[in-house]
Amino acid sequence: MKKAAGKIVAINGEFFCRNLTGVERLAIEVTGEFDKIAPAGLFELVVPQNAKNVPQYKNIRVVRLKSDAKFFPKWTQVDFQKYVILHGRVPLDYSNTCPYFVPGIEFIHDIYCELYPGDLRSRRDKFVRFYSCAMYRRIARRAKKVVTVSECAKKTIVDAYKINPDRVAVVYSGVSAYKKIEPDFTVFDRLPQLKDKEFYFTLGSLSTRKNLKWIAANAKAFPGSFFAISGKPLPSVVAPELQALKEVPNVIMTGYLSDAEVKAVLSKAKAFVFPSYFEGFGLPPLEALSCGTPIVISNKTSLPEIYGKCAHYIDPDNPDVDLNELLKEKVEPPDAILKKLPRPVCLAL
Repeated sequence: MKKAAGKIVAINGEFFCRNLTGVERLAIEVTGEFDKIAPAGLFELVVPQNAKNVPQYKNIRVVRLKSDAKFFPKWTQVDFQKYVILHGRVPLDYSNTCPYFVPGIEFIHDIYCELYPGDLRSRRDKFVRFYSCAMYRRIARRAKKVVTVSECAKKTIVDAYKINPDRVAVVYSGVSAYKKIEPDFTVFDRLPQLKDKEFYFTLGSLSTRKNLKWIAANAKAFPGSFFAISGKPLPSVVAPELQALKEVPNVIMTGYLSDAEVKAVLSKAKAFVFPSYFEGFGLPPLEALSCGTPIVISNKTSLPEIYGKCAHYIDPDNPDVDLNELLKEKVEPPDAILKKLPRPVCLAL
Protein backbone atom coordinates (compact mmCIF):
# COMPACT_ATOMS: atom_id res chain seq x y z
CA MET A 1 0.00 0.00 0.00
CA LYS A 2 1.49 3.30 -1.01
CA LYS A 3 0.37 6.84 -1.65
CA ALA A 4 -1.44 7.44 -4.92
CA ALA A 5 0.92 9.62 -6.97
CA GLY A 6 2.41 10.88 -3.69
CA LYS A 7 -0.88 12.38 -2.57
CA ILE A 8 -3.06 11.87 0.48
CA VAL A 9 -6.33 10.06 -0.16
CA ALA A 10 -9.37 11.91 1.22
CA ILE A 11 -12.30 9.61 2.02
CA ASN A 12 -15.73 11.20 1.54
CA GLY A 13 -17.29 10.64 4.98
CA GLU A 14 -20.84 11.60 4.09
CA PHE A 15 -21.89 7.99 4.79
CA PHE A 16 -21.77 8.86 8.51
CA CYS A 17 -24.83 11.08 7.88
CA ARG A 18 -26.93 8.40 6.18
CA ASN A 19 -29.16 5.59 7.37
CA LEU A 20 -27.26 2.30 7.42
CA THR A 21 -27.79 0.24 4.27
CA GLY A 22 -25.40 -2.03 2.40
CA VAL A 23 -23.54 0.95 0.94
CA GLU A 24 -22.87 2.53 4.32
CA ARG A 25 -21.95 -0.78 5.94
CA LEU A 26 -19.38 -1.50 3.25
CA ALA A 27 -17.97 2.02 3.64
CA ILE A 28 -17.52 1.49 7.38
CA GLU A 29 -16.01 -1.98 6.90
CA VAL A 30 -13.56 -0.96 4.19
CA THR A 31 -12.46 2.20 6.00
CA GLY A 32 -11.75 0.10 9.07
CA GLU A 33 -9.68 -2.31 6.96
CA PHE A 34 -7.72 0.58 5.45
CA ASP A 35 -6.94 1.82 8.95
CA LYS A 36 -5.44 -1.58 9.82
CA ILE A 37 -3.13 -1.90 6.81
CA ALA A 38 -2.31 1.62 5.60
CA PRO A 39 0.58 3.68 6.97
CA ALA A 40 -0.24 6.81 8.96
CA GLY A 41 -0.64 9.82 6.69
CA LEU A 42 -1.98 7.98 3.65
CA PHE A 43 -5.69 8.57 4.39
CA GLU A 44 -7.88 11.34 5.71
CA LEU A 45 -11.57 10.90 6.50
CA VAL A 46 -13.37 14.14 5.59
CA VAL A 47 -16.72 14.29 7.38
CA PRO A 48 -19.56 16.83 7.47
CA GLN A 49 -20.26 18.82 10.61
CA ASN A 50 -23.39 16.72 11.25
CA ALA A 51 -21.63 13.35 10.97
CA LYS A 52 -22.40 11.03 13.89
CA ASN A 53 -20.67 8.03 15.46
CA VAL A 54 -17.36 8.63 13.69
CA PRO A 55 -14.83 6.12 15.10
CA GLN A 56 -11.40 6.91 16.44
CA TYR A 57 -8.88 5.57 13.94
CA LYS A 58 -5.26 4.70 14.51
CA ASN A 59 -3.82 5.68 11.11
CA ILE A 60 -6.59 7.73 9.49
CA ARG A 61 -6.87 11.42 10.41
CA VAL A 62 -10.44 12.73 10.71
CA VAL A 63 -11.11 16.17 9.21
CA ARG A 64 -14.49 17.67 10.14
CA LEU A 65 -15.64 20.47 7.86
CA LYS A 66 -18.02 23.20 9.00
CA SER A 67 -20.64 22.25 6.39
CA ASP A 68 -23.55 19.86 6.97
CA ALA A 69 -24.43 17.04 4.59
CA LYS A 70 -28.21 17.14 4.23
CA PHE A 71 -28.48 17.42 0.46
CA PHE A 72 -25.78 14.95 -0.54
CA PRO A 73 -25.08 16.21 -4.07
CA LYS A 74 -24.31 19.63 -2.60
CA TRP A 75 -21.93 18.14 -0.01
CA THR A 76 -20.01 16.11 -2.58
CA GLN A 77 -20.03 18.59 -5.46
CA VAL A 78 -19.35 21.74 -3.43
CA ASP A 79 -17.97 21.15 0.07
CA PHE A 80 -16.01 17.94 -0.38
CA GLN A 81 -14.88 18.82 -3.90
CA LYS A 82 -13.62 22.23 -2.76
CA TYR A 83 -11.63 20.56 0.02
CA VAL A 84 -9.90 18.03 -2.22
CA ILE A 85 -9.03 20.65 -4.85
CA LEU A 86 -7.66 23.21 -2.37
CA HIS A 87 -5.63 20.60 -0.49
CA GLY A 88 -4.50 18.54 -3.48
CA ARG A 89 -6.11 15.29 -2.29
CA VAL A 90 -7.16 12.19 -4.22
CA PRO A 91 -10.86 11.66 -3.38
CA LEU A 92 -12.28 8.28 -2.45
CA ASP A 93 -16.06 7.93 -2.55
CA TYR A 94 -18.10 4.87 -1.57
CA SER A 95 -21.59 5.98 -2.59
CA ASN A 96 -21.94 5.83 -6.40
CA THR A 97 -20.86 9.45 -6.67
CA CYS A 98 -17.73 11.53 -7.19
CA PRO A 99 -16.51 15.14 -7.23
CA TYR A 100 -17.32 15.93 -10.86
CA PHE A 101 -14.14 17.88 -11.70
CA VAL A 102 -11.66 15.66 -9.83
CA PRO A 103 -12.87 12.04 -9.77
CA GLY A 104 -10.45 9.78 -7.94
CA ILE A 105 -11.02 6.32 -6.44
CA GLU A 106 -14.74 5.77 -6.88
CA PHE A 107 -17.15 2.99 -5.92
CA ILE A 108 -20.07 2.08 -8.17
CA HIS A 109 -22.11 -0.53 -6.31
CA ASP A 110 -24.38 -1.08 -9.29
CA ILE A 111 -25.89 0.86 -12.19
CA TYR A 112 -29.52 0.22 -11.29
CA CYS A 113 -30.76 3.64 -12.39
CA GLU A 114 -29.18 3.12 -15.81
CA LEU A 115 -30.57 -0.36 -16.33
CA TYR A 116 -34.09 0.06 -14.90
CA PRO A 117 -35.36 3.53 -15.87
CA GLY A 118 -38.95 2.30 -15.70
CA ASP A 119 -38.64 1.90 -11.92
CA LEU A 120 -38.13 5.64 -11.49
CA ARG A 121 -41.27 7.49 -12.49
CA SER A 122 -41.98 10.43 -10.19
CA ARG A 123 -40.38 13.83 -10.61
CA ARG A 124 -38.05 13.15 -7.70
CA ASP A 125 -37.22 9.69 -9.04
CA LYS A 126 -36.30 11.19 -12.40
CA PHE A 127 -33.92 13.64 -10.72
CA VAL A 128 -32.33 10.73 -8.83
CA ARG A 129 -31.91 8.85 -12.09
CA PHE A 130 -30.43 11.86 -13.92
CA TYR A 131 -27.88 12.54 -11.18
CA SER A 132 -27.05 8.86 -10.63
CA CYS A 133 -26.51 8.15 -14.32
CA ALA A 134 -24.34 11.27 -14.70
CA MET A 135 -22.22 10.02 -11.81
CA TYR A 136 -21.96 6.47 -13.19
CA ARG A 137 -20.71 7.77 -16.53
CA ARG A 138 -18.29 10.26 -15.02
CA ILE A 139 -16.78 7.62 -12.75
CA ALA A 140 -16.58 4.99 -15.47
CA ARG A 141 -14.82 7.32 -17.90
CA ARG A 142 -12.73 9.60 -15.69
CA ALA A 143 -12.01 8.01 -12.31
CA LYS A 144 -8.44 7.04 -11.49
CA LYS A 145 -9.76 3.74 -10.17
CA VAL A 146 -13.27 2.27 -10.39
CA VAL A 147 -14.31 -0.09 -7.60
CA THR A 148 -17.40 -2.28 -7.45
CA VAL A 149 -18.73 -5.03 -5.21
CA SER A 150 -19.03 -8.17 -7.36
CA GLU A 151 -17.85 -9.62 -10.65
CA CYS A 152 -21.44 -9.40 -11.88
CA ALA A 153 -21.55 -5.66 -11.14
CA LYS A 154 -18.16 -5.24 -12.80
CA LYS A 155 -19.42 -6.86 -16.00
CA THR A 156 -22.49 -4.61 -16.18
CA ILE A 157 -20.31 -1.50 -15.74
CA VAL A 158 -17.75 -2.61 -18.33
CA ASP A 159 -20.45 -3.57 -20.83
CA ALA A 160 -22.54 -0.43 -20.33
CA TYR A 161 -19.71 2.09 -20.58
CA LYS A 162 -17.25 0.20 -22.83
CA ILE A 163 -14.29 0.61 -20.48
CA ASN A 164 -11.18 -1.49 -19.93
CA PRO A 165 -12.01 -4.16 -17.33
CA ASP A 166 -8.54 -3.74 -15.85
CA ARG A 167 -9.66 -0.33 -14.55
CA VAL A 168 -12.32 -1.93 -12.37
CA ALA A 169 -11.47 -3.62 -9.05
CA VAL A 170 -13.86 -5.79 -7.02
CA VAL A 171 -14.21 -5.45 -3.23
CA TYR A 172 -16.62 -7.83 -1.51
CA SER A 173 -18.48 -6.76 1.58
CA GLY A 174 -18.30 -8.46 4.98
CA VAL A 175 -20.00 -8.73 8.37
CA SER A 176 -17.15 -8.30 10.85
CA ALA A 177 -18.77 -5.20 12.39
CA TYR A 178 -22.25 -6.77 12.32
CA LYS A 179 -21.04 -9.73 14.37
CA LYS A 180 -20.30 -7.38 17.27
CA ILE A 181 -23.93 -6.23 17.60
CA GLU A 182 -25.84 -7.69 20.54
CA PRO A 183 -29.41 -8.76 19.62
CA ASP A 184 -32.26 -6.93 21.33
CA PHE A 185 -34.93 -9.53 22.06
CA THR A 186 -37.28 -6.96 23.59
CA VAL A 187 -38.45 -6.40 20.01
CA PHE A 188 -40.72 -9.44 20.48
CA ASP A 189 -42.62 -7.62 23.21
CA ARG A 190 -43.67 -5.17 20.50
CA LEU A 191 -44.12 -7.87 17.85
CA PRO A 192 -45.69 -10.84 19.67
CA GLN A 193 -46.96 -12.21 16.33
CA LEU A 194 -43.42 -13.37 15.54
CA LYS A 195 -43.17 -16.84 17.01
CA ASP A 196 -39.85 -18.69 17.12
CA LYS A 197 -39.17 -20.36 13.72
CA GLU A 198 -42.74 -19.75 12.55
CA PHE A 199 -42.20 -16.75 10.26
CA TYR A 200 -40.21 -15.64 7.25
CA PHE A 201 -38.36 -12.36 7.42
CA THR A 202 -37.26 -9.89 4.77
CA LEU A 203 -35.32 -6.67 5.15
CA GLY A 204 -34.31 -3.91 2.78
CA SER A 205 -34.84 -0.41 1.52
CA LEU A 206 -38.41 -1.22 0.36
CA SER A 207 -37.55 -0.03 -3.13
CA THR A 208 -39.02 -1.47 -6.33
CA ARG A 209 -36.09 -3.76 -7.09
CA LYS A 210 -36.51 -5.54 -3.76
CA ASN A 211 -39.49 -7.20 -5.46
CA LEU A 212 -41.97 -7.10 -2.61
CA LYS A 213 -44.70 -8.14 -5.03
CA TRP A 214 -43.13 -11.63 -4.88
CA ILE A 215 -43.71 -11.66 -1.11
CA ALA A 216 -47.31 -10.50 -1.53
CA ALA A 217 -48.06 -13.10 -4.20
CA ASN A 218 -46.40 -15.92 -2.26
CA ALA A 219 -48.19 -14.98 0.95
CA LYS A 220 -51.54 -15.04 -0.86
CA ALA A 221 -50.76 -18.40 -2.47
CA PHE A 222 -49.65 -19.94 0.83
CA PRO A 223 -51.87 -18.46 3.58
CA GLY A 224 -50.33 -20.80 6.14
CA SER A 225 -47.00 -18.98 5.84
CA PHE A 226 -46.34 -15.83 7.85
CA PHE A 227 -44.08 -13.00 6.69
CA ALA A 228 -42.51 -10.05 8.50
CA ILE A 229 -41.10 -7.20 6.42
CA SER A 230 -38.82 -4.54 7.86
CA GLY A 231 -37.30 -1.56 6.15
CA LYS A 232 -37.62 2.11 5.49
CA PRO A 233 -39.07 3.40 2.21
CA LEU A 234 -36.54 5.46 0.32
CA PRO A 235 -37.51 9.09 -0.36
CA SER A 236 -37.49 7.98 -3.98
CA VAL A 237 -37.97 4.63 -5.70
CA VAL A 238 -40.84 3.71 -3.37
CA ALA A 239 -42.26 0.28 -4.13
CA PRO A 240 -45.91 0.49 -5.28
CA GLU A 241 -46.51 -2.90 -3.61
CA LEU A 242 -46.29 -1.46 -0.09
CA GLN A 243 -49.99 -0.62 0.16
CA ALA A 244 -51.00 -3.99 -1.26
CA LEU A 245 -48.82 -5.77 1.29
CA LYS A 246 -50.61 -4.06 4.15
CA GLU A 247 -53.82 -5.76 3.00
CA VAL A 248 -52.42 -9.33 3.09
CA PRO A 249 -53.44 -10.87 6.46
CA ASN A 250 -50.38 -13.12 6.83
CA VAL A 251 -47.89 -10.28 6.27
CA ILE A 252 -46.89 -7.66 8.84
CA MET A 253 -44.87 -4.52 8.24
CA THR A 254 -42.70 -4.08 11.32
CA GLY A 255 -41.60 -0.54 10.49
CA TYR A 256 -38.03 0.51 11.19
CA LEU A 257 -36.01 -1.87 13.36
CA SER A 258 -32.62 -1.10 14.88
CA ASP A 259 -29.66 -3.30 14.00
CA ALA A 260 -29.95 -5.00 17.39
CA GLU A 261 -33.67 -5.67 16.83
CA VAL A 262 -33.05 -6.96 13.31
CA LYS A 263 -30.42 -9.34 14.62
CA ALA A 264 -32.87 -10.69 17.19
CA VAL A 265 -35.59 -11.17 14.56
CA LEU A 266 -33.17 -12.85 12.17
CA SER A 267 -32.11 -15.32 14.83
CA LYS A 268 -35.73 -16.41 15.36
CA ALA A 269 -36.87 -16.47 11.71
CA LYS A 270 -37.55 -19.71 9.87
CA ALA A 271 -35.65 -18.22 6.93
CA PHE A 272 -34.63 -14.90 5.45
CA VAL A 273 -36.32 -14.26 2.09
CA PHE A 274 -34.70 -11.95 -0.46
CA PRO A 275 -36.47 -12.00 -3.87
CA SER A 276 -34.69 -8.93 -5.29
CA TYR A 277 -34.39 -8.96 -9.08
CA PHE A 278 -31.28 -6.75 -9.18
CA GLU A 279 -28.38 -6.50 -6.71
CA GLY A 280 -24.79 -5.37 -7.02
CA PHE A 281 -23.93 -7.44 -3.93
CA GLY A 282 -26.87 -8.03 -1.58
CA LEU A 283 -25.65 -7.72 2.02
CA PRO A 284 -28.74 -8.65 4.13
CA PRO A 285 -28.53 -12.40 3.30
CA LEU A 286 -24.93 -12.37 4.54
CA GLU A 287 -26.08 -10.84 7.81
CA ALA A 288 -28.79 -13.52 8.05
CA LEU A 289 -26.23 -16.29 7.55
CA SER A 290 -24.11 -14.76 10.33
CA CYS A 291 -27.12 -15.26 12.64
CA GLY A 292 -27.46 -18.92 11.65
CA THR A 293 -30.60 -18.26 9.59
CA PRO A 294 -31.22 -20.08 6.28
CA ILE A 295 -31.56 -17.80 3.24
CA VAL A 296 -33.99 -17.97 0.33
CA ILE A 297 -32.73 -15.64 -2.37
CA SER A 298 -33.19 -14.68 -6.00
CA ASN A 299 -31.20 -16.55 -8.63
CA LYS A 300 -30.49 -13.34 -10.55
CA THR A 301 -27.55 -10.94 -10.98
CA SER A 302 -24.82 -11.07 -8.30
CA LEU A 303 -26.54 -13.27 -5.72
CA PRO A 304 -25.46 -16.72 -7.00
CA GLU A 305 -21.89 -15.41 -7.32
CA ILE A 306 -21.82 -14.25 -3.71
CA TYR A 307 -23.76 -17.04 -1.99
CA GLY A 308 -22.87 -20.08 -4.07
CA LYS A 309 -24.22 -23.35 -2.68
CA CYS A 310 -25.19 -22.10 0.78
CA ALA A 311 -28.53 -20.58 -0.32
CA HIS A 312 -31.94 -21.79 -1.41
CA TYR A 313 -32.72 -20.11 -4.75
CA ILE A 314 -35.98 -18.82 -6.21
CA ASP A 315 -36.96 -17.26 -9.51
CA PRO A 316 -37.94 -13.64 -8.73
CA ASP A 317 -40.58 -13.85 -11.48
CA ASN A 318 -42.24 -16.96 -10.05
CA PRO A 319 -43.83 -16.67 -6.59
CA ASP A 320 -45.49 -20.10 -6.81
CA VAL A 321 -42.95 -21.71 -4.48
CA ASP A 322 -43.65 -23.71 -1.33
CA LEU A 323 -40.94 -22.31 0.94
CA ASN A 324 -41.40 -25.06 3.51
CA GLU A 325 -40.56 -27.66 0.85
CA LEU A 326 -37.72 -25.58 -0.57
CA LEU A 327 -36.06 -25.38 2.84
CA LYS A 328 -35.86 -29.18 2.99
CA GLU A 329 -33.21 -29.11 0.25
CA LYS A 330 -29.66 -29.47 1.53
CA VAL A 331 -27.27 -26.55 1.19
CA GLU A 332 -23.64 -26.09 2.18
CA PRO A 333 -22.70 -24.40 5.47
CA PRO A 334 -21.79 -20.70 5.11
CA ASP A 335 -18.50 -20.83 7.05
CA ALA A 336 -16.27 -19.98 4.08
CA ILE A 337 -18.44 -17.05 3.02
CA LEU A 338 -18.60 -15.61 6.53
CA LYS A 339 -14.82 -15.55 6.77
CA LYS A 340 -14.60 -13.17 3.83
CA LEU A 341 -13.64 -9.61 4.68
CA PRO A 342 -13.66 -6.53 2.46
CA ARG A 343 -10.54 -6.59 0.30
CA PRO A 344 -9.17 -3.02 0.12
CA VAL A 345 -8.36 -1.90 -3.42
CA CYS A 346 -4.76 -1.29 -4.44
CA LEU A 347 -4.01 2.42 -4.48
CA ALA A 348 -0.94 2.24 -6.70
CA LEU A 349 -2.50 4.35 -9.45
